[in-house]
Amino acid sequence: MRLECGLLKEIRQITVEAMPDTGTWTLVINEETRQKLGLAIEEASQSTPADGKTDTYDVTEGVRIQWKKRRVILPVVVVPGAKDILLGALPLEAMDLMVDPVHEQPVGVHGDQPPRVLYAL
Repeated sequence: MRLECGLLKEIRQITVEAMPDTGTWTLVINEETRQKLGLAIEEASQSTPADGKTDTYDVTEGVRIQWKKRRVILPVVVVPGAKDILLGALPLEAMDLMVDPVHEQPVGVHGDQPPRVLYAL
């Protein structure tokens, strides 16, 4: 999966492995990944992760998330010290992906090609 952000001056991108997590609403990254991409923090949001402890997390500007030929731009939640990058329900849905439970990876709902319907972002 490729993550990309930036203005006209500089575009930063990195390729990461992300674990699909339908219990997460968007992409979740750690602080180190946020700094590599140079993502600006836009707001703070309360969230309750799997451990059940409600806390406040930073939400960044939009980042372009790409998997094969599919892509979407969404804000990212930053969880300091997170071990895994999590691909949540909104990016999965926007890219027409589902989770293969056997291999724990995203797969195209309608095969390996992106949907023919174009979504304006």
